[in-house]
Amino acid sequence: MGHLLSKNGHCLKKRSRKLRRKRRRRDCFLQGPCMLCFIVHTGAESFEGDQCFESRHRTGGAAAATKLAECYAASLGSPDDCAEFFLSPGELAVWEGQGRSLLSAVPAKLVGAPLFCVPTATADYAEMVCKRKCGELQRAAPCKQPRCTIRDGRPEGGGQERGSPASAGCCLQPQHCPLPSSTDSGESPASSTATPESCCCCSSSSSCPASCSDVSEGVDISRINHLPSSILLKVFSHLSVKERCLSASLVCKYWRDLCLDFQFWKQIDLSGLQQVKDDLLVKIASRRQNVTEINISDCRNVQDHGVCTLASHCPGLLKYTAYRCKQLSDLSLCTAASCCPLLQKVHVGNQDKLTDHALKQLGEHCPELKDVHFGQCYNISDEGLMVLAKGCPRLQRIYMQENKLVTDRSVRAFAENCPELQFVGFMGCSVTSQGVIHLTRLRNLSSLDLRHISELNNETVMEVVRKCRKLSSLNLCLNWSINDRCVEIIAKEGRSLKELYLVSCKITDYALIAIGQYSSTIETVDAGWCKEITDQGATQIAMSSKSLRYLGLMRCDKVNEETVERLVVQYPHIVFSTVMQDCKRTLERAYQMGWSPNTSTAS
Repeated sequence: MGHLLSKNGHCLKKRSRKLRRKRRRRDCFLQGPCMLCFIVHTGAESFEGDQCFESRHRTGGAAAATKLAECYAASLGSPDDCAEFFLSPGELAVWEGQGRSLLSAVPAKLVGAPLFCVPTATADYAEMVCKRKCGELQRAAPCKQPRCTIRDGRPEGGGQERGSPASAGCCLQPQHCPLPSSTDSGESPASSTATPESCCCCSSSSSCPASCSDVSEGVDISRINHLPSSILLKVFSHLSVKERCLSASLVCKYWRDLCLDFQFWKQIDLSGLQQVKDDLLVKIASRRQNVTEINISDCRNVQDHGVCTLASHCPGLLKYTAYRCKQLSDLSLCTAASCCPLLQKVHVGNQDKLTDHALKQLGEHCPELKDVHFGQCYNISDEGLMVLAKGCPRLQRIYMQENKLVTDRSVRAFAENCPELQFVGFMGCSVTSQGVIHLTRLRNLSSLDLRHISELNNETVMEVVRKCRKLSSLNLCLNWSINDRCVEIIAKEGRSLKELYLVSCKITDYALIAIGQYSSTIETVDAGWCKEITDQGATQIAMSSKSLRYLGLMRCDKVNEETVERLVVQYPHIVFSTVMQDCKRTLERAYQMGWSPNTSTAS
């Protein structure tokens, strides 16, 4: 339209023929927007129109077009300026005398009064574009959208849920801006420009479609996909494997790709999933060869074949956990030892088929091993443990439980060959004081579990406490030989001791009084099932100890509940464990979580 008003038809046809032969940049005003678009979007101050007309008559061709562009950029900001520019003074007088305006000569469907609502002036005219469609629509970065069919901004089913990705269709697709009414033609430039807070497809909230208003009022769940993938991966890392595979990955394709990220398949926890079988481990091994940790505890349907396949395809495996997998034999652990020389943690408690052969393979092929757990593996003996101790000098944690074939020979082997040991447990093993005394060589020992040792005397325990200065946790439960004198030495010599467990030991109130009097570090004392403990011992240790935070008095029948109630009020920083106190704490936690007796009875 701008060309028709500013160029004669002959020149226009002639130049059109040239453009067909050779495509080149057109010699239009500003070499970009047409004149009417420029009129709409310019906002400069008015100027002396006569100079512009004179230059139009004196010059011609490209020079005239350039001069006219400068004139347009300088002043044309209103319908009156346009009329003064297009018409001579005489013609303008005739039009005004007839009560007509310039715009009446132009078809209304092409140009209307609303087009002259002038927005804010642009500093650089090169950035001006024709804004017939959605002038304020900003091109956003592409993002993955949920898998739903959107047609014309609505779901395929015809319904539209509030806050759903489909309801945001009007904001995701370019829309034609509705022209303001004629009464808005006199608005200021600032009022006609859309604000950043307004909808992306229109300049005012009143002209927004219904779907846009729904999105602005509700919560658009698709906006979470605008977050960087690193943040979404961090969020998904707090989900379990089951939640990621059966819930999050089914939301959309983008989330499915995130759930398949390699970092989620480095540590695989399948514990307790009875539907896990060998075929799943084979698939994981075929697709993911960077697995560093696998936990298949309580997976009763996993056989040696699946574990062997996974271990053979994942040479970087560091941690292998398989508690209570009684169906597994030496084959699975031997394959893991031979194919994964970087193993650092092996927990295979309660496996009846495990023998010394598997332990020998670990000692020969896994020198980096640091943490082993063979509790309730009844076929393990000193023969396998001694080879393991010699081949794995970097061991830091060793735990045995009810291994009746393990004797003092194993304890001595670990004490001599593994100087970095920090945690040692031989609960219920056939270990005596002659083997325990070798543990005094371990200068880094911090936790010692000697529960239910058949022949453990007080002198051995006191010597271990004196020599192992970093010892912070000592468990002497179920040892009837431990008496008040031993506990007194422990309280005096245990400079770093924080936890002391004396359940079912032969101690009296004197032991508790000694702990409160001599120890300034012990925070946890469990004296449950010690029948000789009375109110005096419980009261004295609570009064004298400045570090005590937990006192276990479970089934200490000579301690009155009224005394414990008084101590709870008097020393709120100490947790007293009795049958009644534990029941009260359990009920309080249930009430905090919303439980009530009425709802429980009704259900």
